[in-house]
Amino acid sequence: MLEAERKRFRDRASAIPLLNCVSPNGEFSSDAPSELRGRWVKEADKDISRNLRERGLLYHLDQYLHEYPFCWRAEQDPLIQYPRKSWFIRTTEFKDEMLANNRQINWLPEHIRDGRFGNFLESNVDWALSRERYWGTPLPIWVCEQTGDMEAVASYEELLTKPGVRGTDVWDKAKAENPELPDDLRVHKPYIDAVTYDSPFAKGARMRRVTEVIDCWYDSGAMPFAQWGYPHQNAERFAEQFPADFISEAIDQTRGWFYSQLAISTLLFGESDGAVESKPYPHPFRNCIVLGLMLGEDGGKMSKSKRNYREPREIFDRHGADALRWYFFANQPPWTSIRYSEQAIKDSIPEFLLRLWNVFSFFNIYANIDGFDPAAQVELSGQRSQLTPDSLATAASYRPIAERAELDRWVLSELHRTIAAVVERMDAYDNYGACQRINEFVDALSNWYVRRSRDRFWSDDKQSPDKLDAYWTLYESLLATSKLIAPFTPFLAEAMWRNLTGVFGDGAMESVHLCDYPEADSAAVDAVLSERMKLLREIASLGRAARMDNKLKVRQPLAKVEVILAGAEHQAWLETHDALLRDELNVKQVDYTKQAEQYIDYQVQPNFKRLGPRIGKLLPAVKKALGEADGGRLLSELNDTGKVALAAGGETVELDQDDIQVRLQAKPGWAAAQGRGCVVVLSTELTPELLREGIARDLVRLVQDRRKSLGCEYTDRIEIAIVSDSADVGLAVQENAAYIQGETLAVSITAQPLAESEPIEHDLGEARLTLFVRVVA
Repeated sequence: MLEAERKRFRDRASAIPLLNCVSPNGEFSSDAPSELRGRWVKEADKDISRNLRERGLLYHLDQYLHEYPFCWRAEQDPLIQYPRKSWFIRTTEFKDEMLANNRQINWLPEHIRDGRFGNFLESNVDWALSRERYWGTPLPIWVCEQTGDMEAVASYEELLTKPGVRGTDVWDKAKAENPELPDDLRVHKPYIDAVTYDSPFAKGARMRRVTEVIDCWYDSGAMPFAQWGYPHQNAERFAEQFPADFISEAIDQTRGWFYSQLAISTLLFGESDGAVESKPYPHPFRNCIVLGLMLGEDGGKMSKSKRNYREPREIFDRHGADALRWYFFANQPPWTSIRYSEQAIKDSIPEFLLRLWNVFSFFNIYANIDGFDPAAQVELSGQRSQLTPDSLATAASYRPIAERAELDRWVLSELHRTIAAVVERMDAYDNYGACQRINEFVDALSNWYVRRSRDRFWSDDKQSPDKLDAYWTLYESLLATSKLIAPFTPFLAEAMWRNLTGVFGDGAMESVHLCDYPEADSAAVDAVLSERMKLLREIASLGRAARMDNKLKVRQPLAKVEVILAGAEHQAWLETHDALLRDELNVKQVDYTKQAEQYIDYQVQPNFKRLGPRIGKLLPAVKKALGEADGGRLLSELNDTGKVALAAGGETVELDQDDIQVRLQAKPGWAAAQGRGCVVVLSTELTPELLREGIARDLVRLVQDRRKSLGCEYTDRIEIAIVSDSADVGLAVQENAAYIQGETLAVSITAQPLAESEPIEHDLGEARLTLFVRVVA
């Protein structure tokens, strides 16, 4: 009985070698039984089952549904998985060294080090090095055809020194027939396979190379050394470049290129015996930026076979290369997967590129109108200048920053704070953070500095110090910005630089990309002024938000705004800027108060459905604590950090925005909005006088639109006639004539039709009017 079982086991084992009779293309080789030779393995399934049954070797046959692996490059081709002999590198012996090396690398994002990559190193297995392919780096191992003993050959030169070398004539003949063949091919198939030599293990036997090639990931991992030919040559050049400051690839390379580099480098230069030369960790790279995957619009990974993406040239032609670059740099951190969206690329254009271009165009228009020419006043040295503030300061009209208006000092302070932050972020390999700071500065330059300085640029006195200060400040800001954005949007940066410096001819650097990156001037930074202006801008922004939420037109004047500050340290300074706030918010009066309860309430809405399972028995205590909590403080903490810490039932409970919602509710007659530093409350009651002033502002918009349709230049003067049967329109014009004329550059305004002027009819609320605009010769 025992002998019968042994025979049965041997018979079953005899079926296993079929697995080794399958060639890499999935067909049975000549070693297989005759009825299977040359057939594809999946087509032979039934014949194999029948053969096993007839021989009494089939234990059980069944079918079940399961996911089957298909080739990721040819989705119709199923993969055949079967064991093959392979050469390995015993990387498991170097696990501790690789982990120590990894701990010294700065990974971005940081969690990759101890997470995805660290976990992979912890579970390290030996590296299956060989591949049964034709193309690839041949495995440099020669085997004695008689004894099977092996030896590794370190170089082609060493191979040629072996005794009884034969077969090199195969390469010589191929080279003679085709002289253009690069010499590097002599170490590749088929030429290297022809080279044999006398075996040191058996007299008369030959040493022949094994058939396998090396895993291509080994080639990629050897890049830090192989690119210099090290250790055979360029030792000094290699030392200068090793380790790399940073590398970057997608997250799927944590088990590919990232690993192969670190593994080979640790094997070569680690602290274990036999290392070429021990080198301090980390190597072969100090920093690694792990990119997220680029996904198609369908949410799948971008693929050439699926064609789930747009050709880059289409995006370049339609939106420009800078738009695509800025989308990649500034849309989100690089380690977050990006789902391609053409609409998102389009949206990024007005948010940054167009905004900056509009500021640049504004400067050009008014500088040309007023004849502002920096080259006529600046003395440059003989060599090409980078036009730094020091070189601009040679102009007689260029006043020191400390002598300029507060708005100039503020924007230059913001400029240098931005430069410092961008350099700090870029030194930390954080391009996303750098772009966010640049975007914030351009927004401040456009929506605050230029907008609040328009009256200075429009001043008739072309040589007033205040006007020249505005020009120099904006010119300096744009020059520095063109340098700041050069790595991110190189074409826009170049266009700005060449236009701004063109007046200097050969005196300025011919390209922004030849300039040094800007350096921050700490003397120009005024931290207190920056903090104050930030609060002032926040008040203005919250006031506009309150208007929008309550559908109050921007052009409709309101009676007053009440500002409730979180702290009173800047209130005195803010009060000196009441006129600015009145203009920004279109209100008649600005007041500061601490009596928030007169104007607003807070509604705290817990999500009990979510809180119950999470905090259990603490729910009644949390409910009580929320009822007693300061709603303003809760809202402020949620806005600042996304969570609040609440003491309840003797414990501290942390709640996020999914647990509770805190809503600001203005009392009747008011509109409110809350930010980090204040609450802004607007009066919503409208008197007849306020309504008529709103009509006047609407009339200004109509006139400006008409100026544009007539093609008026920025300096053209006009005459206006507004004809209407509405008493409110008539009174609005009469009460606000000076304002309307000042805003539209009108020399006169009348209620009688103008000759030689086309009448344009408009509806303004319930009123009907006819507008006449005539350009003054």
